[in-house]
Amino acid sequence: MTITPLMPVYPRCGVRPVRGEGAYLFGENGERYLDFASGIAVNLLGHGHPSYTRALQDQVATLMHVSNLYGSPQGEAFAQRLVDNSFADTVFFTNSGAEAVECAIKTARRYHFASGNPHKNTLICFNNAFHGRTLGAISATNQEKMRDGFEPLLPGFKYAPFDDLEAALALVDDNTAGFLVEPVQGEGGIRPASKEFLQGLRKICDERDLMLVLDEVQCGVARTGTLYAYEQYGIEPDIIASAKGIGGGFPMGACLATEKAAKGMVIGTHGSTYGGNPLAMAAGQAVFDVILEPGFMEKVKATGERLRATLEQLIPNHDHLFESVRGMGLMLGVKMKSDSRAFVAHARDKHGLLLVAAGDNVVRVLPPLIIEQSHIDEFAGLMSEAARSYTPPA
Repeated sequence: MTITPLMPVYPRCGVRPVRGEGAYLFGENGERYLDFASGIAVNLLGHGHPSYTRALQDQVATLMHVSNLYGSPQGEAFAQRLVDNSFADTVFFTNSGAEAVECAIKTARRYHFASGNPHKNTLICFNNAFHGRTLGAISATNQEKMRDGFEPLLPGFKYAPFDDLEAALALVDDNTAGFLVEPVQGEGGIRPASKEFLQGLRKICDERDLMLVLDEVQCGVARTGTLYAYEQYGIEPDIIASAKGIGGGFPMGACLATEKAAKGMVIGTHGSTYGGNPLAMAAGQAVFDVILEPGFMEKVKATGERLRATLEQLIPNHDHLFESVRGMGLMLGVKMKSDSRAFVAHARDKHGLLLVAAGDNVVRVLPPLIIEQSHIDEFAGLMSEAARSYTPPA
C-alpha cells in the first residue's frame, strides 16, 4: 500500500508543531517559529492563552456534547452575545466556515421561498472568491482548481469580477436571490472591497428585496480592527458566515442573520449534530471575553498600522521582490513580483517565520491579535533576512 494514512490532499511542509506559546510554535525537535500565520487567521489569541485555555479545560470537565435535541443554555448565551454586538437577530452555530457558508446560502434561498418567490434562487458571487470546500461552497466560486473533477456542481450561482459594481448589477435578473461576497478576499489575495462596491450592493438589495450575504469567515471577529469588517463600510448585511477566529482554535462557525432574512429557517430546515456544542460555546465566549474588552479592537487597528508601516519600509530595500502592501487591521498582504508560495517556503524553512501564501502572488501576514511591538520588530528582522537571502525561482 502506497497511500498515506492521512489522505494526501495537502502538500504538507516539514514544519511539525507539537507545542505553541503566544505567538510562537515549536516543532518536534524544539525548532522555534514566529507564527504570523495563526492557523490561517484562526488563533486570534495566540497559543496557550491563559483564560482561553482555562475556559476550555473547565468546560471539558463539565460537559462537552449533548446534541441539539435538548435546550442549550451555553448556545443561547453566546448567540445573545453575538446578537448584542452585531447587526444580527439570530444565529445558527456550525463546526466550520464552509458549513457557515452553506447555512448562509440556504438561509438566503429559503427567504425567497418563504416569501412566495421560489424562482429567486441564484446568488451572484465574485471571481477569485473562496468560500470553502463543500460542493455548495465550490459551486459559489469559479476557480477551476477547486472545481476540477467534482462536476456536476450545484446550479444557482453567477460570477462577476470582484469590486466591479457595474458588472455585478448587470447580472441581476428576476431569478436573483442576492449576492455572496467577502468584504476582504482572503485566499484571493487580501483584497478589500471598496466602500462604493459594498454600498452599491446594499442599495440594490434594498431596492429589489435581495439578500446581501457576507462571507466574513477570514476577515471577521476583530481581525480587521472591528468585530466584523462590514462595520467599516457603512452598511449592514442580511446574513453573515463567520468562523476561523470565532473559536480561537476550536473548530466552530456561525451563520448570523436578521429576523427578516431568517424567516424561512423554521424547524426541520437545517441542523447539525455537533453545532453549538458546549465546548465550542465555551471557546467562543473565551475569545469574546478578550476581544470585547475596552480598547482591544483599537489596539488591533493601531498594531495593524504599525505592522503595515513596517512592511512598507521593507519594500524600497527589496523592490525587486515586493510590490505593495494591502489589507485591513491585522489581515495584511504583501504583493510580490514573483511566486509568493516560494517565498513563504523560504521564510519558513530558512528563517523560522510562518506566513501564508494567497492568490495573485500575495503573502498573507496574519499574526495573532495579541502581538506586541517586540513581535513586530522580530518579524521585521526575519522578513528582511528572508528577503536578502531569497533568490526568486527562474
